Amino acid sequence: MYDITIIGAGVSGIFAAHTLIQKDLRILMIDIGKRLEERDCPLDRGESCHCDSCAKYVGFGGLGKSEGKYNYTNDFGGDLESKVGYDFALKLMEEVDHTLCQYGGDQAVMYSTENPSLVRKAKKAGFEILSTKVRHLGTRLSESVLQRMFERLKTTMDFRFQTEVSRIHKKDDYFELIISGDSKSIFSKKVILATGRSGNEWLSDQCASLGILQNLTRVDLGIRVEMPGNQLDSILQDSFETKLQYVGEGFTATTYCMNPKGRIIRKYQDGLVMADGQNYREQVNGSSNLNFTLFVPRYFSTLQEANQYVHSIIGAINQGGDRILAQRFGDLQENRATSATTMSHNRVTPTLSADYGSLRQEVPDLYIQSVQLFFDSLEKLLEQPIDEDTLLYALDGKFYSPRIKTDTRFETEVSHLYVIGDCSGITHSLSQAAASGIHVGKSLLQEKTL
Repeated sequence: MYDITIIGAGVSGIFAAHTLIQKDLRILMIDIGKRLEERDCPLDRGESCHCDSCAKYVGFGGLGKSEGKYNYTNDFGGDLESKVGYDFALKLMEEVDHTLCQYGGDQAVMYSTENPSLVRKAKKAGFEILSTKVRHLGTRLSESVLQRMFERLKTTMDFRFQTEVSRIHKKDDYFELIISGDSKSIFSKKVILATGRSGNEWLSDQCASLGILQNLTRVDLGIRVEMPGNQLDSILQDSFETKLQYVGEGFTATTYCMNPKGRIIRKYQDGLVMADGQNYREQVNGSSNLNFTLFVPRYFSTLQEANQYVHSIIGAINQGGDRILAQRFGDLQENRATSATTMSHNRVTPTLSADYGSLRQEVPDLYIQSVQLFFDSLEKLLEQPIDEDTLLYALDGKFYSPRIKTDTRFETEVSHLYVIGDCSGITHSLSQAAASGIHVGKSLLQEKTL
């Protein structure tokens, strides 16, 4: 019998485990993916992915294996403060950063996007600027930090990788975990679910079985923008990036994943192919471009409705393959399709091979209008026009888990069952997910039943 079983080895589960090993407890971590050093997806080599559970998303470290970007803020990345309070949420994120630095994360220098003068100027142009402190580890350092954490954890707790929990049964004072393909169950006094966004379908199934209600599901879709690298120089003089938010009539558009000197890459997720951005730190050579996505959130009553909406739009663009659509901003403004001939004279060299055409024919008006209005305000802020050779890629997406009703300790209506990280629907970032893990770990350490 384990004292605590953590299902999911992403950052929330890892930080929960790291907190819990302070006490002499029997702890087990289960993940459907592989150990960090074994996580190898063919997509990283430019090949086709046939992973049962894609190694880019699952396994030890979860999405923390990618760019390892920790934004320490309550302004975006989730609603952790709604559970623990504004100041305590920031304190928890400070603890996240302290832990990262314990394992070598301080090799990446923390920077701030705060710029009071820019905030004042942006407001006049119709923007809010969301500020944060950032420790951007990059893929290599992130993997190194996570591996060191694993070496520490494995000395005091058990792990089972490539293991699927098919069903969770609640008994009087413990849980029985049924393991796929294994005749022996696992028994645990308490269970922490930390399966991330990639475990959404599995979690919805478990919630239905346990009688746990799930609430609204959020979906962010948006156009990925690739512009000349010097276009935003006037607002990036004192920071590596900035996060601009434009509030329009019936929508809010926010920049995400701004990558100076970066490139556009294909992101494969949930059977869809999207236009994602990669930072110059993740590649051998940088580009002369800057890219970001302009995301617009929408909310749905169920996960199924959200998935149907996403697949109806991005799936249609993909056309059964990995097709991504691109158009020059100047052509969008003139309501004409972009062609290969037009692109032969384009001054912004695309960093991703895409099909050229007309976004208006394949992308809902909401996302086109958001870009146009955003650029109108951006021109006021920059005091110069947006380069007409700027490229617009359709589409990028960021998907969220449905919100699950929990108390301030992330405990569900099922006693001793906790849901942390992005699968809770509360956190939407590495920093807040990790912080929720620390919070639950500390809460459990204070319980007399352990």
